[in-house]
Amino acid sequence: MTPEHFDAILKNAQAKSDGEKNGYSLLPDGTTVTLYVSHDGATLVVPKVEAIRNDGELVYAKTQKRETFTVVRSDVFAVSMEGGGGTPARRAGFG
Repeated sequence: MTPEHFDAILKNAQAKSDGEKNGYSLLPDGTTVTLYVSHDGATLVVPKVEAIRNDGELVYAKTQKRETFTVVRSDVFAVSMEGGGGTPARRAGFG
């Protein structure tokens, strides 16, 4: 994934700077992303990411479980967003 792709994903997710010198971009409340990473045939899925920081070729991802993953940006091949996009849809029969 290129830096431009990653920046576009963060913009689409409406991530905002944490305002501190550590440089994390925080996702809005109720929004998380999942990173899909692959290197030399091995894959890793990093679910429920709430905060992301780019540092050159490295990406640091903090999850809801307070885990921090460090991956190489070029090994990230897909990102999915959960919970974003404004007002959640109401399910029929559940309020």
